[in-house]
Amino acid sequence: MEAPREPLTERELGILARMANGLSDQQIAGELFLSLNTVKWHNRHIYAKLGVRNRLQAVVQARQLGLVDTDAAPPFRSQRQPPAASPPYPEQRVYFTRSFDGTRIAFGVAGAGPPLVKAANYMSHLERDWSSPVWRHWLDELTRGYTLIHSDERGCGLSDREVADVSFEAWVRDLEAVVDAVGLSRFPLFAMSQACPVAVAYAARHPERVSRLILHGGYARGWLKRDLTEEQRDEENLMIELMRIGWGRENPAFRQVFAMQLFPEATTEELRALETQMRLSLPPENAVRLEREMHLVDVVGLARQVTAPTLILHSRADAAVPFQEGRLLASLIRGAQFVALESKNHLVTGQEPAWVRLTEAMHRFLSQADR
Repeated sequence: MEAPREPLTERELGILARMANGLSDQQIAGELFLSLNTVKWHNRHIYAKLGVRNRLQAVVQARQLGLVDTDAAPPFRSQRQPPAASPPYPEQRVYFTRSFDGTRIAFGVAGAGPPLVKAANYMSHLERDWSSPVWRHWLDELTRGYTLIHSDERGCGLSDREVADVSFEAWVRDLEAVVDAVGLSRFPLFAMSQACPVAVAYAARHPERVSRLILHGGYARGWLKRDLTEEQRDEENLMIELMRIGWGRENPAFRQVFAMQLFPEATTEELRALETQMRLSLPPENAVRLEREMHLVDVVGLARQVTAPTLILHSRADAAVPFQEGRLLASLIRGAQFVALESKNHLVTGQEPAWVRLTEAMHRFLSQADR
């Protein structure tokens, strides 16, 4: 990380520290007895010295350079708001950036510490995920000691839903857009399920940026790129037809078929939460389009180009992505560490023993210094 092009003045450091604590320009002006125009004038000088374009990038850069206290309040949190006695979840700020084709991609920033980027996955919703028993334990773990940057996939959640392009290439470029918007230079990258091949492609294309790669429940080959029997092809075609017909209905029966494939050992509460998440996070036509695109993914060649230290975790009895696909992915990435999880769930729940093994392996891997 390069030092600022020109040293920041004491006033600029004071403004930067208040930015990091989430104060608006108006709040900074009031606290420092300055005019709003003066604060904005200082902001432009700060951005120029740090070589960034906006406030978000300035705060991330300042934390990485040690210009602001990383043990202070989490980034982007306003100190003017009275703290809750027991906040229901870490405070998060949501931002939007434009991808290569103009599509608006929503991304959230939460937690405190060094950055950790999570690639966007299927059925996400930045606002609802924190209260969902399907995702909450994942988000809690990913913000434990880290500033999490995560986004909604195009067509899902808070990102634009009416999009022409839902290709794999678009998913990779959306991840590039989010990383560029935040202004990160080097960071660990986490992905789960269908986001794993996206993360693999990004790591292969940007080896200088990805310090470590963690993949859970992932694959290198989409469904139609594998050696399938005729019965297996018919089964998946039937699943897509069920999605098309029943995804948006009030009756949850159709969605529960899909949910049971992902979480055969989940609790009733978790299944209901996933079923609700499916309906609210994206419309049925997008669900079908995204599912079909997933089947065509093939990153076998790109996986061989990944140079970042990699950890791969996979449930041994995963019904959604076969265990052997996880092992294949591990065999393609040189030096990848593979951890088998004793679970039937595609995405491990917070109540099962496999969760303890998963989190221990993940934090141990992240704590290791780059070689």
